[in-house]
Amino acid sequence: MRITVFGAAGNVGSRVVTEALARGHHVIAVVRDPARGHTLPAVVEVRAGDAAHVADVVELSTGQDVVISATRPAPGREPDLVTTTEALLAGVVRTGVRLLLVGGAAGLTVPGTGATVIDQPDFPAFLRPIALACNGQLAACRAEKTADWTYLSPPMVLEPGERTGTYRLGTDELLTDAEGGSALSMEDLAVVLLDEAERPGHRRTRFTAAY
Repeated sequence: MRITVFGAAGNVGSRVVTEALARGHHVIAVVRDPARGHTLPAVVEVRAGDAAHVADVVELSTGQDVVISATRPAPGREPDLVTTTEALLAGVVRTGVRLLLVGGAAGLTVPGTGATVIDQPDFPAFLRPIALACNGQLAACRAEKTADWTYLSPPMVLEPGERTGTYRLGTDELLTDAEGGSALSMEDLAVVLLDEAERPGHRRTRFTAAY
């Protein structure tokens, strides 16, 4: 496959690039700052671009099989996530390419509570801005009636770790283990994304994954 990755130098994006290369795909790794391109594998086609610019999305997605976006706004600029998502959606509508978005967990329902993650009493206040932005990101996807999008909500804990290649899938409810934990390594999140890219199972909907 020909895959474009926005946010390719970030924590999740760089692991998506690694996973895609390991599977033999051709990757266009998009970075806003060309100086960050040196952190990526030499075999990757590094391109400068901004997911918030529709023209860049069109240029960098034309002729591709799928676009994966793992962008995250800088602290204090959380609402940019929504406008970036709207630009990505508008761009792929013009090129007809499928879009996979790495979203947030805040809008998932916590088992046994009937309420979402963000509405839990112990939800950290410092995470509220990005959580609200992620909810807005999903709303932007659902409001777009033409784009071929998929929204992946990670579990509560997403950290660097081991690639196991194993995971469970869900839809709108937070996945938890027997102890109530909800986690996945960034490496296995990349596995989830590439599995979905290769074998689409969640078109125009949100899904989630965890151990």
